[in-house]
Formats: sequence, C-alpha cells, structure tokens
Amino acid sequence: MSELINNSNRKALLKHMILQLHEGEAPDQVKNRLVELLKKVPYNEVVEVEQELINEGLPVEDVLKLCDIHTYVLESSVDASGQPEIPAGHPVDTFKKENLALDLVVKSLNKAYDEALDLENDLPAFINKLRSFFNQLMDVDKHYRRKENLLFPYLEKHGISGPPKVMWGKHDETRAFLKAANDALRETTMNKEEMLTIIELLLKPASKAITDMIMKEEEILLPMSLETIRLSEWYEIYHQTPEIGFCLYDPKVEWQPLGEEGEKIEAMQVNGKISLPSGSFTTQELMAVLNTLPIDITFVDRNDKVAYFSQGKERIFDRNRAILQRDVRMCHPPHSVHTVEQIINDFRSGKESRAPFWIQMGDKFVHIEYFALRDDKGEYLGTVEVSQELSGKRKLQGEQRLLSYEK
Repeated sequence: MSELINNSNRKALLKHMILQLHEGEAPDQVKNRLVELLKKVPYNEVVEVEQELINEGLPVEDVLKLCDIHTYVLESSVDASGQPEIPAGHPVDTFKKENLALDLVVKSLNKAYDEALDLENDLPAFINKLRSFFNQLMDVDKHYRRKENLLFPYLEKHGISGPPKVMWGKHDETRAFLKAANDALRETTMNKEEMLTIIELLLKPASKAITDMIMKEEEILLPMSLETIRLSEWYEIYHQTPEIGFCLYDPKVEWQPLGEEGEKIEAMQVNGKISLPSGSFTTQELMAVLNTLPIDITFVDRNDKVAYFSQGKERIFDRNRAILQRDVRMCHPPHSVHTVEQIINDFRSGKESRAPFWIQMGDKFVHIEYFALRDDKGEYLGTVEVSQELSGKRKLQGEQRLLSYEK
C-alpha cells in the first residue's frame, strides 16, 4: 500500500512540476528540483503523466514545447532498468541497432565540429566531410516513418495516444533541422567564420535532435511498446517494416517468434498469388525468378526512392536493405549525382527512355542500363537499373547446339 501511495505522490509531484515548467515558473529551479527529488523515475510513470496532461486538456503543442526541458530531466532521472532481453531481428532490436548506427555518425560529427576551429585551406574538404555525415543522418526519416506508421498506430489501439503525438512533433522538428543543415552545406563559397556560425546555429542543433530522440526511444518509447504491444502485432510490424526501409542498418537475422504454446507464429498470407496478364507467381516463385536471373535489378519508384533490388548470388554492386526507400540521389557519390538527376529528369519528361553505360572493373566488363518504366498511358512509374557482367559472353565464338553443362 505504501508503494502505491509513494507512486501516486511521485506522479502528482511530477505532474505539478511539469505544469510549473509549462507556466514558466523559474524553469532552472524546477529542473533542479526534479533532478534532486526524482533521481529514479520509472519510465512508465513519465508516460502516464504525459498522457494524463493531454487527456486533461493541455494542448499537444504545449507538451511539445516543454519536451526539450523534459528531455533534460529524463537524461538524468529516468530509470529504465529491468527491461526484457530483445531477440535478434525483433523490430525493437532493429530500432536499437539503427540508434547505435545513428549515434556513431553523431559522434563522428562532434569530432568534426572540434576540428573546425583549426580550419584554414582545407575548408572545401571539410564541408564535403560534413555533407557525407548529414547525408547519412537523412536516413533517419525511415526510422521515424516506421515509428509513425507502424508503431504508433498499435500504441493508439491500446489507448496510448499522447506520447506518440508529442514524439511525432519532435520528428518533424528534427526533419526541419536536418533540411536546414543540408541546405546550408550546399553553399560552397563560405569562409571559416561563416562555417563556424553554421555549425553553432544549424548543424549542432540538428545532430543533438537526433541524440535526444535516441534517448527518448531507448528510455521511454521502446520499453513502453514492449509492455503494451502483443506478440502477433509485433509480427505484423515486422512483416511491414521492409516496405518503409531500414536506417543505416540491414538486419541479418530473420525473426521467427514463438507463441504461448512455444509454436512458431505463421507468416501472414498476402492474397495467394500475384496475378499478371500473362500468368501468375507466388511471392516465393517470383523472388526465386528475380534472384536467379544473371543480372542485378534495382527499381527506383516515381518518387525517386529505391523500392526494390534483386538478391542474386553473384552481385556486381553491393546493396543492402538500408537503402530501401532512400532517395536515389543519396545513394551516389557527389560527383555523379548530376548524371543521376539528368537521367531521372529525362525519363520523367519523356525525352528519353533508356540510358546505357559500360565500364571495365578489373577483369570484368560490366554493362549497366537504366530504363524508364511507364504505364499504358505513358505516365512515368519509375526507373529500373539492370547490370550484367559480360566478360565471359564477349569471348563466345561459333555455336553451341549440343547440351553441355558448365563445370
């Protein structure tokens, strides 16, 4: 009973202090009191208080405004101990592995910020270095969209709507920070002083927004989701995840959960076969066909996002699922982006429908060709890239009419 009373008092005190922050009553003093009095705040109590405040009429926009102060408190106070072990391949495991990858990029950025003070003639190279890091951070959009479109709806089904609304707002703030940072880094004529200003006003806030969100996920959102979402719902999230894509990380382990009786949960069936005008495939058959063809296939949709790539045994160019739903421009080095832009623009306008290239890679002769995909009305659907290693076929002579298997 005493524990319930203590929990009730602690929640009441936490709510009172958050409202004080909202009303602008000496924020520094309130933060200090929170850190001092609530050194061990269970994450579920923080979430409950946030939900109660929204239910009682505090606008989500106002909760969002005090979220940064809330973050400061959580960094020092939240106790996330006792969380269950996460099996490899589980959606939460993937979120955590992506957070590790994002954190490594931010740490590299922080080192680069320190190097900026010594910049002189290497400014162009330094700007390119920062561009590379922020190019990687843009991948966080897929991480956030999986939360927004897969995780949040299941939390809402279980009556948890406040924290997802607040977190979605922080996602949008982070996206705005990243866009501003990337726009600023496109400037090529800045001097050292301008670079230092951009770092302080745009780049550091953007990278800090990433690390703040990592903390909120690790300490609050993911533990709360594990306690709330059912196993069968996690499996639905797992199967829908590749449609949005992964962030700086490609899961290597297939997750096959066990139900209450210790039996494997069966994968969802998706309307049997894929029917086409000239026949049909099961998903398994179609995957086998595409992965058996002696070519690499990559499909970029009409929104310029990488939507699919084949997974043959002998790939020419490396691909991993972290590129899914990434802007195709972000998948190429800066010196070739203008070529990609021209191909896409020419395909979309109808000016061109194919663009062939061929290159020598060591002893391999590689043919690469881009094709515009269009519907029956000629509307642009996207671009498919087909790559093939042809050095062996270029050496063929005469004819082979009799069966002869290659050894």
